[in-house]
Amino acid sequence: MVHNSNTAGSRAKLAMLLLGGLAGVAAAGAANAATPSADAPSLVVKYDRQTLASEEGVNNLYRRINYAARQVCPDADTRDLAAQHRIEQCRSHAVAVAVKAIDNSRLAALHAEQSKKI
Repeated sequence: MVHNSNTAGSRAKLAMLLLGGLAGVAAAGAANAATPSADAPSLVVKYDRQTLASEEGVNNLYRRINYAARQVCPDADTRDLAAQHRIEQCRSHAVAVAVKAIDNSRLAALHAEQSKKI
């Protein structure tokens, strides 16, 4: 979810909200985790639209988005493969939702490229 907080005389800042609904359910060991709840962990990643004007800025924002996804979808016991799979799905979903919400072609291209490597 993207929030635009335009205020007169200041740069437009956007805040992206990552939801970790799947992480909360995975940590609890439940099998069905289709939608995030209001109690799901979340994290706001703030950035300025000018950040997206350079490759370096886009790469930095993408790293921050991935870091935030790891925070809201924390690691599970690595011996529990099903839980680890749910965590990876949670992270992938959180990043994809954030990239889509930001709606920037450079960021989308970077995400598509990185998603192929997984």
